[in-house]
Amino acid sequence: MRQSHLFTKTRKEAPQGEVAKNAQLLVRAGFVHKEMAGVYAYLPLGLRVLNKIIGIIREEIEAIGGQELLLTTLQDPEIWKKTGRWSDEVTDVWFKTHLHSGDLYHQGSELGLANTHEEALTNLMREYILSYKDLPTYVYQFQTKFRNELRAKSGIMRSREFIMKDLYSFSANEASFKEFYEKCASAYMSIFARIGLGSHTYRTFASGGSFAKFSDEFQTLCDAGEDTIYFSKEKKIALNKEVYTDEVLKDLGLTKEELTEAKAIEVGNIFSLGTRYSEPLGLLYKDEAGAERPVFMGSYGIGPGRLMGTVVELYGDQKGIVWPKSIAPFQVHLVEISSESEEVSKEAAELYRTLTEAGVEVLWDDRNLRAGEKFADSDLIGIPLRVIVSEKTIAAGVFECIERGSGKVSSMTASELIESLSHV
Repeated sequence: MRQSHLFTKTRKEAPQGEVAKNAQLLVRAGFVHKEMAGVYAYLPLGLRVLNKIIGIIREEIEAIGGQELLLTTLQDPEIWKKTGRWSDEVTDVWFKTHLHSGDLYHQGSELGLANTHEEALTNLMREYILSYKDLPTYVYQFQTKFRNELRAKSGIMRSREFIMKDLYSFSANEASFKEFYEKCASAYMSIFARIGLGSHTYRTFASGGSFAKFSDEFQTLCDAGEDTIYFSKEKKIALNKEVYTDEVLKDLGLTKEELTEAKAIEVGNIFSLGTRYSEPLGLLYKDEAGAERPVFMGSYGIGPGRLMGTVVELYGDQKGIVWPKSIAPFQVHLVEISSESEEVSKEAAELYRTLTEAGVEVLWDDRNLRAGEKFADSDLIGIPLRVIVSEKTIAAGVFECIERGSGKVSSMTASELIESLSHV
């Protein structure tokens, strides 16, 4: 893509009112646009990153048997009333609206904008899960959620409108549920590793609420985190502060001396639902003896936008964003250093053609700006590899290549560049 065709522009100053590092850098670099507090639009560069994150999640969830669907945003309150979660006193994050139509029966009926989908999906599955032969079943979606967050100050990591990957498991019993639960935990760690957060992310014991003694959070160590955890690097285990008690430590075979306190960002969670929703909503199946039993359920969530913001918080520096190769909007930032000679432009155009035909994703900065401005923008946008074309590189017969993360400088021909990128 030619950067001169990109309608977004970079900004030198952080937007007023943004305190989160991820929001400041993403807005400045032209990845997102702030519509209002806690509400962000994804611009072309940002959408490319978001879609790559979603693609990685989808691959890992499909690999463990997940089937993708897309549920509705508008929610029928009658279903939620059956589980006791329609009341604002129980769930204070609801956005609610009213239905208007010519039908007097429905005039003024209240509807909800989904903040989660346990009730809706459980009700739907009543039509498809009838027998033990229909189990287990695992379904997931990428769907826009709406939550009236009180603390929408963390950029895209805590917003009022966001995409969520929510996966739900339907099993015949707790043993079957636990088997899938562990598969999902492993898939989550693979997701975080592929996105670039693996070495900083810990499977973390947290409260299971009314469903179980424990649930699992996946927490990424970061000073910008809202949570406090206690972790062991050697044992690759962590506890949320809420369950950091002598009793829990004893149950897990841990001591306070081997744990380190740190701030962390919750990037995913998995937990048991048991029969909390299947019983009141009538999701039952007949076992081999013909007896009716409630389906045993589990829930598994990841916010792709939250992952994106976490990456920026963790790796961003004073110059701008530093994208891991797996989710960067482009593999190469081709920077053409303008001159009065057309030779540089022709050489840049030829390299752009060669790289794109080889399947390399390239953002070509063909704008008529000073070298310093282009380099500053390149640092801010954070594409992993900058390739410079100038009169100097033409004379040398090689292109100057600079890694955004390490700052390492090398010189390569076009064929060497393609070969190096093929191993990414």
